[in-house]
Amino acid sequence: MNSIYDNGEYLKRNHDWHQSDSLWKANQIKKIIKCNNLKLSSICEIGCGAGEILKQLQVKFKDVKFYGYEISNDAFNICKSKENEKLKFFNKDLLNENKYFDCILCVDVFEHVENYIGFLKDLHSYSKYKIFHIPLDLSVSSIIRNKLVYTRKQVGHLHYFTANTAIETLKDSGYEIIDQMYTPSFICSSSKSWKSMIVNIPRHFLYFISPKLLSIYIGGVSLMVLAKNK
Repeated sequence: MNSIYDNGEYLKRNHDWHQSDSLWKANQIKKIIKCNNLKLSSICEIGCGAGEILKQLQVKFKDVKFYGYEISNDAFNICKSKENEKLKFFNKDLLNENKYFDCILCVDVFEHVENYIGFLKDLHSYSKYKIFHIPLDLSVSSIIRNKLVYTRKQVGHLHYFTANTAIETLKDSGYEIIDQMYTPSFICSSSKSWKSMIVNIPRHFLYFISPKLLSIYIGGVSLMVLAKNK
């Protein structure tokens, strides 16, 4: 599956490499950082893609140094042009480097990794804090509509999670959960079809009532988790 990120196939299917979602994701990250009063001087994103999340975060945290690691050449060609004095990108695998940061961002990443438990364990030594954003692909609706196959082909997800299995995965990988929150990822969905617009009506309503129930029955929700090593 890794080849789709370098042979142009992933870029063909996701032409802006999800840059249109980046401001929204940066706002969710800012929220969990502020809610937990984290004092950070360096933030690194593993699998930074087009680098737009870090670019948006730099506007919000002007005194922080940002670093992005991306193994896909296609994505690196996009993010490299966004470098500046306090924002650096590397076309390398962070897990092969001897580096340490205050916080690692892992935003919609480990569901793409074949050995995701090993990946999460290997990530321990690179920072005190980790912020994970995890798509909650598993829902009653996604199973009935066979949506998981579409997700696998369109965006390369190899593993699918509910909120409970995502949290237990992090715990099993040696993390202590500090904070968690649901995020309404359906808001920034790239799909503009009439079907998606119709289903987003009950999503808005149910998210206000119970994000957990929305994630279980209809989907369109992700989980943001702040964790540290046990």
